[in-house]
Amino acid sequence: MQRSNALKEPICPSIIDDMDFLPIFLNIRQQSCVVVGGGEVAARKVTLLLKAGAKVTVVAPEICGALQQATIQHIARRFDDTLLDGAKLVIAATDDHAVNLAVHAAATARGIPVNVVDTPALCSFVMPSIIDRAPIIIAVSSGGAAPVLARLLRARLETLIPAGYGRLAALAGKFRDQVKQKLGEGLPRRAFWENVFEGAIGEDMLAGREEHAMQRLQQAIDQSSTPAGGEVYLVGAGPGDPDLLTFRALRLMQKADVVLHDNLVSDGVMELVRRDAERIYVGKQRADHTMPQEGINDLLVRLALQGKRVLRLKGGDPFIFGRGGEEIEKLAENNIPFQVVPGVSAANGVASYAGIPLTHRDYAQSVVFTTGHLRDDNIDLDWVALTRPQQTVVIYMGLTGLAEICRQLIAHGLPADWPAAVVQQGTTRHQRVMVATLNDLAEKVAQAGFKAPTITIVGEVVKLREKLSWFEPE
Repeated sequence: MQRSNALKEPICPSIIDDMDFLPIFLNIRQQSCVVVGGGEVAARKVTLLLKAGAKVTVVAPEICGALQQATIQHIARRFDDTLLDGAKLVIAATDDHAVNLAVHAAATARGIPVNVVDTPALCSFVMPSIIDRAPIIIAVSSGGAAPVLARLLRARLETLIPAGYGRLAALAGKFRDQVKQKLGEGLPRRAFWENVFEGAIGEDMLAGREEHAMQRLQQAIDQSSTPAGGEVYLVGAGPGDPDLLTFRALRLMQKADVVLHDNLVSDGVMELVRRDAERIYVGKQRADHTMPQEGINDLLVRLALQGKRVLRLKGGDPFIFGRGGEEIEKLAENNIPFQVVPGVSAANGVASYAGIPLTHRDYAQSVVFTTGHLRDDNIDLDWVALTRPQQTVVIYMGLTGLAEICRQLIAHGLPADWPAAVVQQGTTRHQRVMVATLNDLAEKVAQAGFKAPTITIVGEVVKLREKLSWFEPE
């Protein structure tokens, strides 16, 4: 396979915030687990441990009725550290802080995972809220910061995930070895299972038609073949805030085998891309093109012809100064199937988060989008059209040439005190907004140290920001 010259990202992509706990699932079947405490809280923890197949010992002078009915070993005395000999996991569930501290110290000294209920600082692991669709298990945790919120999220997820998904997972487990033997590793096997889960067989299982689903799955295995070709998803990633992604964008982001993304796609959006997808950075900045546009076009074709589902992820909307039209033109020439998913444009999203309406009955009845790229230190734009009254002008990529843009707008008829704003990293927690006039905007932006990506908005609507601003970044 020919290797791309594109810059590959690290195996572990950067994330927005560090996790307080690593989410893992432990196999404690037939393992010795100790619960210190005999009340109702301890009983709830014991129930979970027993459901996971653990052998549970409860240490407490007295135990509640629920524990008296449970299949456990009860040691009716106060805790001492010798009781942890051989334990694989420990939970302290008493209302005595000194006892909880002693359990924590003893477990930590032995290197045993320990949870002290409602005391995150004394926990090496936390007990999440659980959605049980065995063998599918979904855990929700706030790391002890907001357990009530975690339970509310669990309740919401419970309504979205039918019990049939557990049956569907069990069905896959029965046929897993057959499929692996028939299709081997990699894309063909992954595509096969996705078709099973998202197609008629999955619907049969969710509807309780298990025998029919098994027959259809066996038939699909017997007739399976390697997919003939790949597909390209041209997806608008929006201006930065992951909450602005469309449902369709999220679905395709989770389906892709490889993603080509540019420097305008935020870290938060990249976190939602399928974890095991290959990531190729093809960003372009002023005087620094990782890969020329023609190379990107050819790479999309080459990856699709290898049978891969290729996600082309672009900041904003791919058809607004995103060169998406050039990319799908190349795909069409090579008979590569593709989908296009619009995104919230940088103009729309950034203006909204900055509190600047692009149109307003009293100030602007039209909007013009343009780019501010410098070429040989000049900007060749239709300045007469950009200085018409009763309109808003949105300028993409105009930071470097901002002084020249402002000068030309004034020279072609706009007043020097005409309102204008520059927004940096709009819709993200790093958003910054500078409101000024054409006369002093460039100077103020330079003094404030603004950096790309930015959007410049020119027009009387900018005066409304003070009244309409609602987004407060961190």
